Amino acid sequence: MFHDPTRKARFTLVVLLASLAAFSPVSSVAEDFVAGVEPSKRPAGAPVQTATVQDAAWYRQALTGVSRPYPASLRFLENQGAWHTPFNRPGMTGPYDIRNWHGSASSGAGRSVPGR
Repeated sequence: MFHDPTRKARFTLVVLLASLAAFSPVSSVAEDFVAGVEPSKRPAGAPVQTATVQDAAWYRQALTGVSRPYPASLRFLENQGAWHTPFNRPGMTGPYDIRNWHGSASSGAGRSVPGR
C-alpha cells in the first residue's frame, strides 16, 4: 500500500491525531440539556400536566375484557392519572391475550375472563 516510509508515517500520524480528536473528552459542541441529572430540581420551562381526563371512554378502554362486578383491586384506576400503566393498553397476542384486546381467534376469544 505504502512504498514510501515517510508517507506511511504521515498517514499514521494523521490517523492518530484524528482518533485523538474524535475521542477527546473536550468537545467543541455545546451539550444539550439532559433532564434527570438533578432529579430534585424541575427544569424551568418543562411541560406540566394540569389535568387528566378519565371519562367513560377511558374507563371503558381500561376495563376491556374485565367483567362486572369489577374487583376491588381495580380501584387503583381511580387514582391512575396520567401515569403509564400496561394495564390499559393492549399487550401480547395469542394465548397471552386473556382480556381479548386483539380480538384473537384463540380459545376463549370473545368470552369474559371468568368464562375461559
